[in-house]
Amino acid sequence: MSAYGLPVIDLGLLRDDAERGRQEVALALREVCAATGFFYVKNHGIDPLLQSALFAASRRFFAQPLEVKREVEMSGTDMERGYEGIGAQTLDAAIGPDRKESIFVGVDLPLDHPLVLAGTPHHGPNRWPSLPGWREPVEAWFAAMERLARLLMNGIALSLDLPWGYFDFCLENHMSSLRLLHYPPHPDADAAREAGCGAHTDWGAITVLAQDADGLEIRHAAGHWVAAPALPETFIVNLGDMMARWTNDLYASTPHRVLNRSARDRYSAAFFFDPAFHTRVECLPTCRSEARPARYSPITSGEHLAAMYRKTYVQPRVTEALA
Repeated sequence: MSAYGLPVIDLGLLRDDAERGRQEVALALREVCAATGFFYVKNHGIDPLLQSALFAASRRFFAQPLEVKREVEMSGTDMERGYEGIGAQTLDAAIGPDRKESIFVGVDLPLDHPLVLAGTPHHGPNRWPSLPGWREPVEAWFAAMERLARLLMNGIALSLDLPWGYFDFCLENHMSSLRLLHYPPHPDADAAREAGCGAHTDWGAITVLAQDADGLEIRHAAGHWVAAPALPETFIVNLGDMMARWTNDLYASTPHRVLNRSARDRYSAAFFFDPAFHTRVECLPTCRSEARPARYSPITSGEHLAAMYRKTYVQPRVTEALA
């Protein structure tokens, strides 16, 4: 358990082949996923040098003049790829636009890929900045996060009394994305009026977050906010709305926010691991019973994410044909 109340789960046993060790981690995952869906992970197998290179690349990008960053602007595209400026997104309508900027990259698909040729939203090539040596550490991090997220999905499957590899059916053409974020310093931030990132739940299956400074806060069931600071050699993992829906609300998707009350810039990297676009998301067989029938109608992964985008952008980038 961390000093701030969120558990720290050791993934070393999950990475081994021993069934007993994997079940031990699965039990820990079940407990925390049912409570908050937020936890730290350690012994995750990610080289710390990859993280150092990623954050160096992130700082290089955001240090550029605005007009240069806007050369890869996301606005006007039908995909979540490219740069998004401060105030472009509103995650908490009660307090207005977020005080953050970001750049999205996703699964980099060529224009002749079948999913791209079919016009599938959120599928296609990335918009890479023209910074020498920038793409390589970002792609390396994306690949490392994909491996870790697959491991976590297997652990979650075990925690739900499902077999290892249960979710493989929907991950072959997953539509995950990496969002590099920059939060300018805001030492006098008033959470009642503005935030770096407004209170929200994540939309997809799971999120893996690397952060170089404090600022993340999680809403406790009692209503107060709990700090989730940057702990050395760990990542924050949280479940999104899609996982809550999949599990019939057995597992939680908990609101969180970012307030950079420090006098320094804050950088983070959020990896959103989401199943393939056409995945049918419906109540898992181990999460329903006569006493607990399915609470949600089936929906596809793409339909679910399209609905979420429409809530936070004036101009949705996912085609309205999905509505």
